[in-house]
Amino acid sequence: MGGSGRMAWSLPYEVFISLRYLKAKRRQRSLSVIAFISIAGVAMGVMALIVVMAVMSGFEFDLRNKILGINAHIWVLRYGERGIEEPAAALAAVRQVPDVTAASPFTYSEVLLTAVGRTAGTVLRGIDLASAVETTDFRRTLKSASPDLTAAIASPRPFFPPDGIVLGSYLASTLGVSVGSAVDVLLPLGGDLSPLGMMPRTRRFTVVGIFQVGFAEFDSKLAMIAIPTAQQLFRMGSAVSGIEVRVREIYHAQRVAEAIRAALKFPYFTRTWMELNRNFFSALRVERTVMFVILTMIVLVAAFGIISTLIMLVMQKRKEIAVLKSMGATGKSLMTVFIVQGMIIGAAGTVLGLVAGLTIAHNLDPIVAAVEWLFGFKAFPQDVYLLDKLPSRVLWPDVLAITITAFVISFLATIIPSRQAAGVDPVVAIRYE
Repeated sequence: MGGSGRMAWSLPYEVFISLRYLKAKRRQRSLSVIAFISIAGVAMGVMALIVVMAVMSGFEFDLRNKILGINAHIWVLRYGERGIEEPAAALAAVRQVPDVTAASPFTYSEVLLTAVGRTAGTVLRGIDLASAVETTDFRRTLKSASPDLTAAIASPRPFFPPDGIVLGSYLASTLGVSVGSAVDVLLPLGGDLSPLGMMPRTRRFTVVGIFQVGFAEFDSKLAMIAIPTAQQLFRMGSAVSGIEVRVREIYHAQRVAEAIRAALKFPYFTRTWMELNRNFFSALRVERTVMFVILTMIVLVAAFGIISTLIMLVMQKRKEIAVLKSMGATGKSLMTVFIVQGMIIGAAGTVLGLVAGLTIAHNLDPIVAAVEWLFGFKAFPQDVYLLDKLPSRVLWPDVLAITITAFVISFLATIIPSRQAAGVDPVVAIRYE
């Protein structure tokens, strides 16, 4: 009893009464069940929000990294059909712009690839390997390479084998080729005139490497060759299609692009990674917001459980509430009793949901692998989805927003029952109960 007395004196009496009310007696077992369901509902809602927001954040982060792994942060282009005809001067000007860390020329054309009786349309990009390894993650994405390409990359000034071609992993699988196989590049337009009419130009290349970004759009639609070879194949002379630029801070790309346009003047123009993928990332942000609102409804449904618990408690404790009022308890104090009780239920559910949600979010890969093994199917086949796995990235601002949302909803759920408790007439309650 002494311990209870010390607790009573160490806690505000509103909190002490709230804790006592949470300890159900035999007659109030149903009330405890409803309280438990309310806690479980809040926990499920918070857990779902944590996991879904982590997946959405991971999805956006992974896609951004994959897009920027094979593309630079800014493209510098020029109006006109021939592209940039003096790439050396343009490169020198671009490299002088503050916050530009690397720049590399490239060509860009659409072709057909044929091998072992199979055909695939693809984008053929000509690159300068010596500068491309600085503007993109070429080395990291390279899955397999021939000895010639490996030696070329390891040399003091990396270079691309003149008749070599690097294919995306899914594109190589579609064509049925591997490192060392022969691939024919077919140019449907701009062919040579022959006695039989206009014939498309073709050139045979040897596969010297296969890259894998993990983004199906690139792995299935992109091939790369040396830029001098591309200029010769497409009869571009010394011109290039554009210049890839890497900047120090990716979210400052727009400001750096404006500086590049100011340095090069018209007819040059730029495209940042945000502009090239604006619709895609805007759709992701909208989807994140919509998913947050929809899943918050789970917490709202659980809030009705809190309301039901407190209303039933107020009905069962009308006599005790009347006694407290007759002893001098104010309506504000009685409101505090039931607000604290509702917040305890909400806090318990929020904490359980946070623990469960963060545990699942940080162990999503083994969980998905276990589900795939158990049911015998591939959850994310790369030929269907943009990514080859379910990414997860916990952002603490999201966790904070979810926690605050759960607490606010729990608090709002206590207002009606607590006002009902404060409005109990002690005379009527004691007389009739």
